[in-house]
Amino acid sequence: MIQLSKAAVTEIKRIQSKQSNPNVWFRLGVETGGCAGWYYTMAFDEQCNPDDLICECDGVQVTVDSRILDYLNGLTLDYSQDLMGGGFRFHNPKAAKTCGCGNSFSIVESSTP
Repeated sequence: MIQLSKAAVTEIKRIQSKQSNPNVWFRLGVETGGCAGWYYTMAFDEQCNPDDLICECDGVQVTVDSRILDYLNGLTLDYSQDLMGGGFRFHNPKAAKTCGCGNSFSIVESSTP
Protein backbone atom coordinates (compact mmCIF):
# COMPACT_ATOMS: atom_id res chain seq x y z
CA MET A 1 0.00 0.00 0.00
CA ILE A 2 2.25 2.87 1.27
CA GLN A 3 5.93 2.70 2.12
CA LEU A 4 8.10 5.06 4.15
CA SER A 5 11.86 5.30 3.80
CA LYS A 6 13.97 5.09 6.96
CA ALA A 7 14.64 8.84 6.69
CA ALA A 8 10.89 9.58 6.42
CA VAL A 9 10.14 7.40 9.45
CA THR A 10 12.80 9.21 11.48
CA GLU A 11 11.47 12.65 10.51
CA ILE A 12 7.82 11.73 11.09
CA LYS A 13 8.67 10.35 14.53
CA ARG A 14 10.66 13.52 15.33
CA ILE A 15 7.72 15.75 14.39
CA GLN A 16 5.23 13.44 16.07
CA SER A 17 7.14 13.62 19.36
CA LYS A 18 6.55 17.39 19.40
CA GLN A 19 2.75 17.02 19.13
CA SER A 20 0.65 17.69 22.23
CA ASN A 21 -0.62 14.11 21.87
CA PRO A 22 2.27 11.96 20.58
CA ASN A 23 -0.11 9.01 19.95
CA VAL A 24 -1.64 10.60 16.86
CA TRP A 25 -2.08 8.96 13.47
CA PHE A 26 0.03 10.12 10.51
CA ARG A 27 -2.49 10.86 7.76
CA LEU A 28 -1.59 10.98 4.07
CA GLY A 29 -4.04 12.39 1.58
CA VAL A 30 -4.58 14.22 -1.68
CA GLU A 31 -6.66 17.23 -2.59
CA THR A 32 -7.51 18.86 -5.88
CA GLY A 33 -5.32 21.81 -6.81
CA GLY A 34 -1.67 22.54 -7.23
CA CYS A 35 0.23 22.95 -10.47
CA ALA A 36 -0.69 19.54 -11.91
CA GLY A 37 -4.23 18.95 -10.63
CA TRP A 38 -3.66 17.14 -7.32
CA TYR A 39 -1.40 17.78 -4.34
CA TYR A 40 -0.34 15.66 -1.40
CA THR A 41 -1.40 16.41 2.16
CA MET A 42 0.16 15.22 5.40
CA ALA A 43 -1.17 15.78 8.90
CA PHE A 44 -1.39 14.28 12.33
CA ASP A 45 -4.88 13.21 13.30
CA GLU A 46 -6.17 12.20 16.71
CA GLN A 47 -8.84 9.91 15.33
CA CYS A 48 -9.11 7.18 12.78
CA ASN A 49 -12.30 7.11 10.71
CA PRO A 50 -14.22 3.91 9.91
CA ASP A 51 -13.37 4.16 6.19
CA ASP A 52 -9.63 4.70 6.80
CA LEU A 53 -7.06 2.13 5.81
CA ILE A 54 -4.15 1.73 8.19
CA CYS A 55 -0.67 0.46 7.55
CA GLU A 56 2.29 0.41 9.88
CA CYS A 57 5.73 1.36 8.65
CA ASP A 58 8.51 0.88 11.22
CA GLY A 59 6.31 2.00 14.10
CA VAL A 60 4.49 4.81 12.27
CA GLN A 61 0.74 4.27 11.94
CA VAL A 62 -0.19 5.65 8.50
CA THR A 63 -3.85 6.31 7.75
CA VAL A 64 -5.34 6.87 4.32
CA ASP A 65 -8.97 7.51 3.48
CA SER A 66 -10.05 4.46 1.47
CA ARG A 67 -11.76 6.72 -1.10
CA ILE A 68 -8.42 8.13 -2.25
CA LEU A 69 -6.33 4.98 -2.05
CA ASP A 70 -6.24 4.75 -5.86
CA TYR A 71 -4.17 7.96 -5.90
CA LEU A 72 -1.66 6.77 -3.27
CA ASN A 73 -1.44 2.99 -3.62
CA GLY A 74 2.21 2.10 -4.14
CA LEU A 75 3.49 5.50 -2.93
CA THR A 76 6.89 5.69 -1.26
CA LEU A 77 7.45 8.68 0.99
CA ASP A 78 11.05 9.75 1.50
CA TYR A 79 12.72 12.57 3.41
CA SER A 80 15.97 14.21 2.41
CA GLN A 81 18.08 17.25 3.19
CA ASP A 82 19.83 19.43 0.65
CA LEU A 83 21.30 22.93 0.56
CA MET A 84 17.81 24.42 0.56
CA GLY A 85 16.73 22.50 3.68
CA GLY A 86 14.85 19.29 4.29
CA GLY A 87 11.64 18.05 2.84
CA PHE A 88 9.47 15.07 2.07
CA ARG A 89 9.67 13.55 -1.40
CA PHE A 90 6.81 11.62 -2.96
CA HIS A 91 7.57 8.73 -5.32
CA ASN A 92 4.21 7.78 -6.76
CA PRO A 93 3.96 5.15 -9.51
CA LYS A 94 0.41 6.38 -10.23
CA ALA A 95 1.62 9.88 -11.13
CA ALA A 96 1.62 10.47 -14.86
CA LYS A 97 3.13 13.93 -14.44
CA THR A 98 4.57 15.94 -11.56
CA CYS A 99 5.37 19.62 -11.29
CA GLY A 100 8.70 21.12 -10.32
CA CYS A 101 7.78 21.44 -6.63
CA GLY A 102 7.31 17.66 -6.40
CA ASN A 103 4.14 18.00 -4.33
CA SER A 104 1.66 18.29 -7.18
CA PHE A 105 0.83 15.55 -9.65
CA SER A 106 -1.64 14.29 -12.20
CA ILE A 107 -2.73 10.76 -12.91
CA VAL A 108 -4.08 9.00 -15.94
CA GLU A 109 -7.68 8.23 -15.15
CA SER A 110 -8.69 4.75 -16.16
CA SER A 111 -11.45 4.86 -18.70
CA THR A 112 -14.55 2.79 -18.31
CA PRO A 113 -15.90 0.94 -21.34
